[in-house]
Amino acid sequence: MQDLKQKVVHYYKQQVQDREDAFRDMIAALTEDAKNDAKGSAGDKHETALSMMHLEQEKLNAKLGEILQQKAFLEKIDAKIVHNKIAIGGLVKANTMYLFISLALPKITVDGHTIIALSSQSPLGSKVMGMKIGDSFEIGTTTYCIKAIA
Repeated sequence: MQDLKQKVVHYYKQQVQDREDAFRDMIAALTEDAKNDAKGSAGDKHETALSMMHLEQEKLNAKLGEILQQKAFLEKIDAKIVHNKIAIGGLVKANTMYLFISLALPKITVDGHTIIALSSQSPLGSKVMGMKIGDSFEIGTTTYCIKAIA
């Protein structure tokens, strides 16, 4: 299970890095477009186009800021630490479900296992924080028993 956790942490770190790179590329392309547009245009259409590019760049910078926060959070997670209670950075096996307590990130599949990443502040995340192997919790009408924690 520890090997799976290391792969999960690596996968999520890579996923966030890829998103950072994509947003940086979009921002660079927009900046280049604005420079090129400034060289060859004049008048109201030019000003409107520059304003639209500037607004788009602000949106992209805000998203990049969110991604950088996610990246900083994930960098603090040490995949080698084994938890005896559910904590941030823990990979939890409950019945056949795997939960990664970190951030609300997209569901992934690693080594044939579906991993659900959830924030410790989410309703389920806050419910399971501090639980140990053998403890159980409910989602809807299904009861889940914690089988392993890494």
